[in-house]
Amino acid sequence: MSGCATPRGAPVGPSPEAVADRDPDASAYGQFLAGQAAVNHGESAAAEVYFDRAATLEPGADRDLLVSRTFSSALLAGDITQAAAAAPTGPDSDSAMRHLGALVRGVEALSSGKARQARAILTGPDSGAPNEPAAALLTPFAAAAAGDSDASIVQPVIKGEPIAQFFANLDQGMLFERARRYDEAETAFRALIAKGDPGGIASLNLGEMLERRGRAADAVAIYDSAIAAKKGEARLVAARDRAAGHKAPPPMPALRTSAAEALIAPATALLIDKQDEIALAYLRLALRLDPTRDEAWMLVGDVLASGHDAAGARAAYMRLRPAADQYVAARAKLAWSYQDAKDKDAALATARETAALKPEDQDAAVTLADLLRADERYAESAEVLDRLIAARPDSPDWKLLYMRAVDLQESGHSLEAERDLQAALKQQPDEAQLLNFLGYTWIDRGVRLPEALAMVQRAVNLEPQSGAIIDSLGWGYYRMGAYALAVEKLEAAVVLEPGDPDVNNHLGDAYWRVDRKTEAAFQWRRVLTLDPPDKLKAEAEAKLANGLDPAPAAPVIAVR
Repeated sequence: MSGCATPRGAPVGPSPEAVADRDPDASAYGQFLAGQAAVNHGESAAAEVYFDRAATLEPGADRDLLVSRTFSSALLAGDITQAAAAAPTGPDSDSAMRHLGALVRGVEALSSGKARQARAILTGPDSGAPNEPAAALLTPFAAAAAGDSDASIVQPVIKGEPIAQFFANLDQGMLFERARRYDEAETAFRALIAKGDPGGIASLNLGEMLERRGRAADAVAIYDSAIAAKKGEARLVAARDRAAGHKAPPPMPALRTSAAEALIAPATALLIDKQDEIALAYLRLALRLDPTRDEAWMLVGDVLASGHDAAGARAAYMRLRPAADQYVAARAKLAWSYQDAKDKDAALATARETAALKPEDQDAAVTLADLLRADERYAESAEVLDRLIAARPDSPDWKLLYMRAVDLQESGHSLEAERDLQAALKQQPDEAQLLNFLGYTWIDRGVRLPEALAMVQRAVNLEPQSGAIIDSLGWGYYRMGAYALAVEKLEAAVVLEPGDPDVNNHLGDAYWRVDRKTEAAFQWRRVLTLDPPDKLKAEAEAKLANGLDPAPAAPVIAVR
C-alpha cells in the first residue's frame, strides 16, 4: 500500500501459498480441484498456486491443461513473470491462449529491458487475434526502446478498431516527439484535435510538448480551446494554469509509462463491452509496464469487486497514491468494502484517515459521515456535516442539508431536521426525496396533515415506482383515518418494497383497522423475519400479543 497505513482491524489473511499448503490432498487432481474452487471464488492468486503445483505433480496428458490454467490464473492475479513462463507456445495449444500468451511474453520482455525480444514476439506468428490491436499498440514502443526510432514512428493500421486506432495515432505523435521530429509530432496531434479529440487527450499531449519546447503561449491557446470545448476538464485546467504561470513543464513520459497507457485504453473499451476478464488481463499487463498507473489500479479494483474478490479489490484500491485524481474515490470504495464485510472499525479508520489526509475534499468527509450514519452514530455524522455546511453558509449544498436532516431526525432533533429539509426544498422544490422526507416527518408526528399529504402526493407523482414514497402516502391516509385508502396504497407499496419492515408494519396496522386481523397478524409476523430495528421488533411483538388500541378520532379533513 502506498501513502497510508493499513487501517486497524483490516483483515490481512494468509498468503495464497499458505492457503495451498493447508490442502490435505497433495495429488495433482486435488490441487486442480482446489484451484478450480479458487477460480470460482475469484481468488486468482490462490488458484495460480494450486494449478502450478498440480502441473508439477501431473506426469500425464492433463499437464497442458494445468499449465494453461496456471498461465491464466497468474495473469489475472498480476504475476506477469510467472504467466509469461507458463504461457502456451506449442503448436497443439489453444490458439487464443497462445496469442494471449505472446502478448504476455512481449510485455514481460519489454518490462525486463529486453526490447528486441519484445519486438520480435509482438510481431511474430504467435501474436494473432484477438490481441493484435494491443500488440500493434505496443510494437512502436518496443522499437523505440530497442533504439530503432525510424520503426517507432511507423503508424500502425488497426482495422475495425477506432478506439485503438485513435491511440495508435496519439502514440505516433508522442514517438515523433521522442525522435525529435517536432513538426511531425505537432501535425499528428493537431490532426487528432481536428477530428474531435475525445476527452481532450491530444490537446493535453500537444500542449505539454509545446511547453517543453518553450512555447508556453501556444500551449495556453491549445488548452483554452480544449477547455472551451470540454467545459473545464480538470487536467486541462491544471495544465493551462501551469503554462500561463510559466512553471516547469512536465517531463516527457518514460517509454514504459506511455506503453502502459496504450494498454489501458483497450482495457477500458473491453470493460464497456462487459469483457471483464480480458480487460483485467490487459490492466495487469499495463501495471507490469508501469506499476504507478493509478487509473489502472482503480479499474482493477472495480473489476475484482464486481467479481466478488473483496481482498483483491482492497489490495488494488490501496495502491492508489494520495496525489491521484481518484484517490478519494478509491478510499471510499475501500472503506465500504470493509463495512460490507462487517468490519466497521476498519471502515471508519479508513474513512477517518482519508478525511484527515484530504481535509478540503468534500467527498472524503461525506464518506465518513455516511459510514457513521450506517453505524447509527448520528450525532457524529451530523458533526462532520456541520463543518461542510458551515463552509458555505450562504449557499449550502442541498444534499448535505438532506443528509444532516436524516442524522438530526434519527438523533431526536426533529425540529432542526425540519429546518434543514425546508432549506433544502427552497433549492430543490421538486426533489421527490425531500418532499417525501418532510411530508412523512409531519405525518408520523400527526401535524400539518393536509400539507404533508399534498407534499407526499407530489413526491409520488415525481417517482411513481418508489415503494417508500407510496408507503408514506398510505401512512398519511392511515393517520387521517382513511383506512381503506391506506390499505390500497400500502398494498401497492409492499409489492414494490416486500423486504422493508416498516412498510410491512404499516400494512399490518391498516389491515387491523379494516378488521382484516388475520392478515394484520401475518404482516406483523413478517416484520419479525426482516431483521427490524429493536424498537420496531418490540412494537410488532406487542401487536401480535395484544392487537392495536381502539382507533383515535380521525381528523376532520377531506380526503380525495
